[in-house]
Amino acid sequence: MGFTVAILGRPNVGKSTLFNRLVGRRAALVDDTPGVTRDRREGQGRIADLEFRVIDTAGLEEAAPATLAGRMRAQTERSLDLADVVLLVIDAREGITEPDRHFGGWLRKSGKPVVLIANKAEGRAELGAVGEAYALGLGDPVPISALNGEGFAELYDRLRDFAPLPDGEPAEAEAAGQRPLQLAIVGRPNVGKSTLVNRLVGEDRLLTGPEPGITRDSIALEWQWQGRAIRLVDTAGLRRRAHVQDKLERLSVADTLRTIRFAGTVVLVLDALEPFGRQDLTIANMVAEEGRALVLAANKWDAVADKPAALRQLRDRITASLAQLQGVALVPISGMAGTGLDALMKAVIAADAVWNKRLPTPALNRWLAGIQQHHPPPLVGARRLKLRYMTQANTRPPTFALFASKPSELPDSYRRYLVNALRQDFDLPGTPIRLMLRKGENPYARGKA
Repeated sequence: MGFTVAILGRPNVGKSTLFNRLVGRRAALVDDTPGVTRDRREGQGRIADLEFRVIDTAGLEEAAPATLAGRMRAQTERSLDLADVVLLVIDAREGITEPDRHFGGWLRKSGKPVVLIANKAEGRAELGAVGEAYALGLGDPVPISALNGEGFAELYDRLRDFAPLPDGEPAEAEAAGQRPLQLAIVGRPNVGKSTLVNRLVGEDRLLTGPEPGITRDSIALEWQWQGRAIRLVDTAGLRRRAHVQDKLERLSVADTLRTIRFAGTVVLVLDALEPFGRQDLTIANMVAEEGRALVLAANKWDAVADKPAALRQLRDRITASLAQLQGVALVPISGMAGTGLDALMKAVIAADAVWNKRLPTPALNRWLAGIQQHHPPPLVGARRLKLRYMTQANTRPPTFALFASKPSELPDSYRRYLVNALRQDFDLPGTPIRLMLRKGENPYARGKA
């Protein structure tokens, strides 16, 4: 199975529900009663194309070795020994408890890689534990809902580092930036996606032709560009939903959406001979909502008569329509003639770097202080809303946690102002930026006390 994942946590945080979700069936008994799981259970887990062995464990509790609870804990410790990576599950609704802190410290001392899972974060509305979770010292938490299957694209990103390479070496041993970049090629039917992929890999690997809809399945190809490993995925064309009636086409669309969800960077191929249309905008918004890095490729550029005017018109349309992706790269190319492809791949690598960028907390808080001096938050009643602390919660895409006195009172317009200022001041062009508002003081303060 390549590598082994152990699911640990205190009782009743949803470990078995997560196990069932990963193995794709109700293999473990699930109930609201704490302590249902006693023996460790193993299965073959999978997220998209990532496969692994997964171990469900009993809830972590302090107990004497001779007791039933003590023997259950021994089984859990054995699972830890077998694991390549541990998923420590906490309850996003309840927040961090003393057992979470205790076992978080135990896992830190074990030396095992740990991914912190904030479960029961349905719709990301219940995220009370996320801000507090940094005090556990286990890195960025991954908010998920094991029950509803939410947040697994982010979990996929975190686990992919532990997948073995073809030569058997673990992916985490790769040099920074050297792991395969997951690149999806998307767009409307007949814009030249498969022709572009064939030109990139240097062979007629994919069937092409003038008929729209030739590609039905998402086709993945292993490739290298200037020494960088790329996993290149061609997808079926996405038509407007009202036009999708055939069952096979619906399956193809679902496959394409799944590919976007598990990609790193997405190239949206546009037809340079047609205006930037509603369906192009819909696809771009879909990529942004999934938090993927985006690059726009204006294909068939060799057939454009007035290139400066066409480029200016296209840029104006994109700027007006994609305000949430300011600075997104637009690269004129011709898949048929093979022009502009180096510029396209340079833009892809640059977008991936921004998508993975991490900003230091001190710099963010100096920036936050300056922002409030230059443009203070609005008044809430007779008092001004206070923005107290900021930290980067995650990458892929850049995600920030902002702690405020009354986060629910912060207007959307000021939130957009903060996101745009972040993008401009820290050079984050063209990538989705997520800003999570939290109530309270510095979340590290209690952990340092």
